[in-house]
Amino acid sequence: MELLLIRHALPRRIENADGRPADPPLSRAGREQAQRLAAWLAVERLDALYASPLRRAAETAEPLAERTGLALRREPGVSEYDAQAPVYIPLEELKAADPAAWRGAVQGGLWAGIDIDGFRETVVSTLEAIVSSHAGQRVAVVCHGGVINAFAAHVLGIARPLFFDPGYTSVSRFLAAGSGERSVVSLNECAHLRAWPTA
Repeated sequence: MELLLIRHALPRRIENADGRPADPPLSRAGREQAQRLAAWLAVERLDALYASPLRRAAETAEPLAERTGLALRREPGVSEYDAQAPVYIPLEELKAADPAAWRGAVQGGLWAGIDIDGFRETVVSTLEAIVSSHAGQRVAVVCHGGVINAFAAHVLGIARPLFFDPGYTSVSRFLAAGSGERSVVSLNECAHLRAWPTA
């Protein structure tokens, strides 16, 4: 079977002073990215569509569900590791505003205090369950950068928690054989976000 892991589109920045978990909706640019993703993938046969229940992932998946007619299945096991954090700041915003804070984040601050091994185990077992349920099919899962890193690292045998930066609405493809082999077909496909030539 073929498993497509798709990062959510660009969300809004949220900082909850009262400690409530930040669960940002998509920004205006993010909604456009989600529409482009849906148009791009609509020409492929998809047999099932899953999404993290976090708003940024579910809202990214909705245009694809509308285009394909597939039911959108919410899967908590592919939520991001920081789902309970009260702050969500897109990393490129943080990098532009405070390069030192950005460096600290990408060097370990992002997952400080989080059971990253437990997170990776949850991601892998959840995605393996999806694989087992869809033999011979092509399945899309709209999720998060940490989730994509966790599964790709598992397949490639990489120990680092985060080893690459998936773009917003990027598609990473994996093949899963019934005999147990797992392979990476592509990482970080973003062709749908390029400026299209006008005639």
